[in-house]
Parts: sequence; C-alpha cells; structure tokens
Amino acid sequence: MTLTKELKKPAKRKNAKGMVDNVLEQFNSASDQIGLHPNIRKILSITNNEIIVNFPVKMDNGDVEIFQGYRVQHNNALGPYKGGLRYHPTVDIDAARALAMWMTWKTSLAGLPYGGGKGGIQIDPTKYSKDELERITRRFTFALGDNIGPEHDIPAPDVNTNAQTMAWMADTYMSTKAPAERSMNQHVVTGKPIGSGGLEGRDRATGYGVFLTIKFWVEENNQALEGKTFIVQGFGNVGYWAAYFLEKEGAKMTGVQDAYGSIQNTSGIKVEDLFNYTKANNGSLVGYPESTEIEKEDFFAIDCDICIPAALGNQITEDNAHLIKANLIAEGANGPINVEGEKILLEKGVTIIPDILCNSGGVITSYFEWLQNRNGELWNMEEVIVRLDKKLKDSYTRVSDYAKLEGVDMRKAAYCIAIQRIEKAYVQRGIFP
Repeated sequence: MTLTKELKKPAKRKNAKGMVDNVLEQFNSASDQIGLHPNIRKILSITNNEIIVNFPVKMDNGDVEIFQGYRVQHNNALGPYKGGLRYHPTVDIDAARALAMWMTWKTSLAGLPYGGGKGGIQIDPTKYSKDELERITRRFTFALGDNIGPEHDIPAPDVNTNAQTMAWMADTYMSTKAPAERSMNQHVVTGKPIGSGGLEGRDRATGYGVFLTIKFWVEENNQALEGKTFIVQGFGNVGYWAAYFLEKEGAKMTGVQDAYGSIQNTSGIKVEDLFNYTKANNGSLVGYPESTEIEKEDFFAIDCDICIPAALGNQITEDNAHLIKANLIAEGANGPINVEGEKILLEKGVTIIPDILCNSGGVITSYFEWLQNRNGELWNMEEVIVRLDKKLKDSYTRVSDYAKLEGVDMRKAAYCIAIQRIEKAYVQRGIFP
C-alpha cells in the first residue's frame, strides 16, 4: 500500500480559529448574502450525526491496540452522505465536522444527488505494516456497520487512504451481507481499484479538476497557460496530477513543498522526474538534484503566477498570506486558507478558486463510479473525462457568472449557489413532521 505523507498541521496560534469556525464563518457570510431563512440556517449549522467507534486490532507482534474512528454526517437533504476517510494524526471530531460541511456544499454545487460526510482514524499510517493497515481498515468498516451503506453514506479515499483501502472496505462490508445481496452493495465506497468495480480515471480526477478550473480561469481572462509559473504544496495524488496536466499545457513548476521539505528552481522542476525521484526516496522530495532547498517558511514567498495548496487545512493564514506573490490560488486541499488569511489575499487582489469548486473532480467521478456500479455498467476513460469536463465547466461558469453579477468573490458565489440548492429542497419538502 503506497501512502503519501502529508504536511504537518501548523502549530496552533493563540486564539486561532479552528476549521469548524472557518467553515461556519464562510457559511454565515454566504447565508447573509442570499438571505437564507433562519430555520434552514439553524439546520445547516449543525451536523445530523456524529459517530465515534473504538475498536481493537491485533498487531503483527501479537499485541492488541485500540483505535478510535470517526464518521460525521452533516446533511442529506439532497441524497446520501458522501465524503472521504483519512488516516492522519490531525483527524479528530472537529476536523471531521468541518470537512463534512464542506462536502455538503461541494456536492450541492456540483449538482450531485449527495449530502456531505467525512471521517477517518487518528493514526500515522507510516508506523504500521500493510497487514496491520488492512486489519485496521477492515475492523473500522465492521465497527461502522450500517452507519455506512450504498444508499446511505458512501466513503471514498482521502489523505493517506487509496484504492486499496477502499477495496478492503468494500470487501468487508459486502461480506457482512447475505450472499445474494453482496454484489448489490459494491457501491458502498468509491475510489476502488478498477478490477474491483472502480472507475477509469478516478485516480487523477481531483488533480485534473484543479488543472481544469485553473485553465477555465486563465481562458476567461484572455490568457494562456503557456509560460505560466506555479508552485504546489503537497506532492501527493492531487498535487502531482494537477502539476502533470499544467506542465502538459506549457506551464512551469518552480516550487514544491511536502512533509519533508521545500524546494525551488526558477528554471523549472520537471513533474515526472520529481515524481519518480520521490517514489525512489520514500516519498520525500528532499535531495532532488535539480533544485535548491529552501526553508519551510519561505515556500509561499516564491515568485509565481499560480499557487496550489494541495495538502491539509489552515496552511495559508494571516501569518503568511502577505508573502504570497501569486495572483491566482487554486485550492487543491479542503480549507487550506483560513478566513483571516483570505481577507488579506482578497485585499491584495488575489483570485481564489475555492475548494468546493476547485477540487470537486474527485467527488464528481465518485458519483460516476457509484452510477457505474449501481447500473452494472463499465465506463471507459474517454467517456469519464468528457463527462467530467462538462460537469466542471458548468460549475465554474455558474460560479464565475454569479460572482460577477453580485460583485462577490468566487468562494462566496460558490457557497451561495450551493446553499440555495439545499434551501430549495427544504422549502419544497418541508420539515417532518
């Protein structure tokens, strides 16, 4: 199992706002903008369900360890809960709450029949063997039980989880069902390996979506990607694929940061060369020969046109936002910029393509995989990419048009569109009983 070590969570500043505070401030700002009904605001301000499970797992040495897992289900007015599971030391109930809320807005904005959920286990997966991670995953799935399900809550890969993790989850969940019902539950998770019901192109979808939204913005502003410079924070699945497609269009990667270090080269860093180097260097970019190592604190100060934070949340704050030279930030990660940092960036005239739009390629293709399994179909790569292009173009256009019409930034526009769709569902259906 290949695991990507992500950036460490920055030290918490005194009186610093958490991720839940940030997402609620963004939500309330958009709710004020659209005049959201107070009753619906109350509903969307809280989560529907918060599941905490404690479960034992036998380690390779015969000892038993107790793990704590989380699954937060924010809202399902539009359909089943949908969202990733991450294995990381920063996983806790607050992080899961914030990420579940973001998933609600993300799925709504994309026009998908889903709500928002998120979860994971608070572990450093690099400290466990592949066999131990399999047992942890299977036991976690069993502990969640019917709190997940193909028509109820559908997990997907996230930080430090991948197609193999999803294959273990699907197999475990399906094994708990009667033999005649097992194949009907294959879509309990998405992001599976292709041989186990996965979708062609799902592996690159999130990074490709980041690239696409950047391309849409550049074209909208009568520019070209050829010759543009960009930096990437986090060189995992999302960061790599975003960089890969940008380079194919003629853009140049001049800086990269991962959990181990930060590098730069004003002449450009070849994406595939760096990727191959990290694979042979335990996932680390440190020591890459065609670059200069720089201090972690200097990374966002690199002179570039485009900045792609594709690691963890709260990486760009009021402490470092003033350092950023880029005029476009594309949020490959969820919540990489806190509210105070965003205010500084907007005052500087920096455009931010928000996470719920920018990195939605993953959940859109998860929906395609879910449909493929549900309908007993097999989609090819070309079909997936065409459908993804269309979905993302539609979302981007609606957000851009709304932002211009209302004179607001792209995040507020995206939130307004997403929240209005959920509000309409509540208005039409009413509140039971």
